[in-house]
Amino acid sequence: MHVAAVQLPARNDPEGNRARATARIRDAAERGADFVVLPEMWPVGYFAFDAYDDAAEPVPGPTTERLADLADECSIHLHGGSIVEREGDDLYNTSVLFGPGGDLLATYRKMHLFGYESEEARRLTPGEEACAVDTDLGTLGLTTCYDLRFPALYRSLVDEGVETLLVTSAWPSERRDHWHLFARTRAVENQSLLVAANLAGSVRDVDLAGESVVVDPWGVERANAGREPGAAHATIDRDEIQEVRESFPALDDRRL
Repeated sequence: MHVAAVQLPARNDPEGNRARATARIRDAAERGADFVVLPEMWPVGYFAFDAYDDAAEPVPGPTTERLADLADECSIHLHGGSIVEREGDDLYNTSVLFGPGGDLLATYRKMHLFGYESEEARRLTPGEEACAVDTDLGTLGLTTCYDLRFPALYRSLVDEGVETLLVTSAWPSERRDHWHLFARTRAVENQSLLVAANLAGSVRDVDLAGESVVVDPWGVERANAGREPGAAHATIDRDEIQEVRESFPALDDRRL
């Protein structure tokens, strides 16, 4: 499995954001990726809270239909990052996963909304269900940014059979060390592959960390995209995950 964790700037330019995302997805596929992951709230910019209402759309809707077309065009599994989803009077931070034929495989509404120096928790409605989905690439678990600080969510996903943990994020530079700490810890403690795509640049004067990563079940960062727009590419044999779990069976040794 060749994965690419794509990082993008999210400027005050929705059309430009869509064009940049499209170019990065195609570039990743041309480089051999069969699985591409995008960052959190890339169409609008996570910290552009005042733009959420105008950017909100249903699922399916214009952005998800475009992502579905790209997954089909490139014949890839595509985690489309997250968008502002509108359902009735409620807004959600919703991530989406597509199969290589463009079919929508799963949606996940972010459960842990960030309140610290953020308006997300005030403007959005939290999701209520974890998301594990069986695919041709194994069982995947969808999570979003602040979720990384809540290990119980990740353990519940592993208990559902998840082998690969996905994180779409808008993690700020100020807490870059925590980004790497939590990404590696969630991978190690759950003996899982973890693919985390983060925004780059800045949104509303908040600097984003970038440094999208692919972390193996031993906690080794197989790829890091650095600070500039780009992607973290890594090739992972899914058998590695099972080999780690069998050779060092920490998950079997839990006492609940």
